[in-house]
Amino acid sequence: MRVGVDVGGTNTDAVTMSGSTVVSAAKSPTTADVTSGIVKSLSILIDEGSLDPNAVTDVMIGTTHFTNAVVEGKNLVPTAAVRLGLPATTSMPPFIDWPPSLRSSLGKHVYLCHGGHEFDGRLISPLDPNELRQAAADIASKGIRSVALSSVFSPVNEDLEQEARLILLEEVDDLDISLSREIGRLGLLERENATIMNACLRPLAIRTVDGFQAALDKLKISCPVHVSQNDGTLMSADFARRYPVATFASGPTNSMRGAAFLSGVSDGVVVDVGGTTTDIGVLTNGFPREASSAVEIGGGRTNFRMPDVISSALGGGSLIREKGTDLTIGPDSTGYELNTRALVFGGSELTATDIAVAHGQAQIGDASLVAHLDPELVLAAIDQMQRSLAETIEQMKTSAGPVPVVIVGGGGVLVGDDLDGASDIIRPDHYAVANAVGAATAQAGAETDQIYSLAAIGREAALEEARQITSDRAVAAGADPQTVEVVDVEEIPLAYLPSNAVRIRIKAVGDLRSDSSKKEIVHDR
Repeated sequence: MRVGVDVGGTNTDAVTMSGSTVVSAAKSPTTADVTSGIVKSLSILIDEGSLDPNAVTDVMIGTTHFTNAVVEGKNLVPTAAVRLGLPATTSMPPFIDWPPSLRSSLGKHVYLCHGGHEFDGRLISPLDPNELRQAAADIASKGIRSVALSSVFSPVNEDLEQEARLILLEEVDDLDISLSREIGRLGLLERENATIMNACLRPLAIRTVDGFQAALDKLKISCPVHVSQNDGTLMSADFARRYPVATFASGPTNSMRGAAFLSGVSDGVVVDVGGTTTDIGVLTNGFPREASSAVEIGGGRTNFRMPDVISSALGGGSLIREKGTDLTIGPDSTGYELNTRALVFGGSELTATDIAVAHGQAQIGDASLVAHLDPELVLAAIDQMQRSLAETIEQMKTSAGPVPVVIVGGGGVLVGDDLDGASDIIRPDHYAVANAVGAATAQAGAETDQIYSLAAIGREAALEEARQITSDRAVAAGADPQTVEVVDVEEIPLAYLPSNAVRIRIKAVGDLRSDSSKKEIVHDR
């Protein structure tokens, strides 16, 4: 028996699954501390008798903890950014493109040191151990323990990051070091930004994942905890402690994976309507299409894998206002207070949910409380919501023809049965908790993004090496080695560079390892 949990801005959803069957589902308002909302949703499943704590084999959780922490600038620890690249890169120091508030919250502790590689693996300059020891001593004197270590072109050659890590730990043995090679893709600033975010979140990640485990212990659920990644796969609890940035945007990916599972659609558009926002993404071979450009998190540019999603301020709690002849929907929302502030629940504010109920699209709350609404207002709001969704779907499509559209999320009642650009509107069973289903049915996975010089290593050897590295990472994330398979391979020749350079990106997934709960958890430094 698997349990999937997804924490949204409005509701925390949970489902119990036996094989491919959804046995039961529950929703409860998301709480400020998030963890208690998870406990509440699971308690509902237990109290209803559909969930036997002793029968649970795995719990999968998608969480907004870490994204919220960066966006809000809260629960972050001071972090030292150590970059290996001198004498190059001095014109673009770490934090250069960060918003001032976020940069200040981390302390602006920057250390530029010698090292780094060219794209073909040639050294820019050798490491200077004394330079690194001085940096470590200064970091320790400031009471900083989280370090983001980045080296120029470390995806090509990670040796200098590993050597520098050992030198720093020799000087200060309790440093918590995140390596850029393990976090981001090619692109120094974006990869470094992602690494800094990871480093400043690691203490929070340890507390959060431990909190998840404590919540399950409280409910007498004894099984492994897995956390959703932002590419639609899962990672082990220990992996999540080490790489919290891998959870960014896991909510939309859970919804898309759940939509694919529930509907059987492997290629199409997914419209996930929540209480606060609507996320629209594209399924390709059953997985979310990835963004091809840098993605901003809290104002900082990053380049690790992220779903290609457009979010709009339309949700079940979106506030509706009339300003003369103009009608506005959002962007402000009741959020998790929908069940007290909306008209259909006895509140005093007009929301998108009220409009859906008044139009007959939904049976939520007390319909008599919205019977007084002007029919013209209701129709105008419905039309505006439909047009807004259709326009966003067109932005996401890669061809002019109609495509299947899968509607999921608790706010899916806002979407009518006819959308421009849709060949078919699909509302699968349990669509309201598709995000939790996506978490419960996900596999463990990993990715490799590396440059190879085909003059030094043949194409087949490069591909085989990249496949092996990716498979090993998937196993480290919790996959059963016997089930790991490569699901995506991308080769990009790098024009105008010598040595016949090629960029290889590979993704591998596998079923969860059944013995993951028995493995000793080690907090890697």
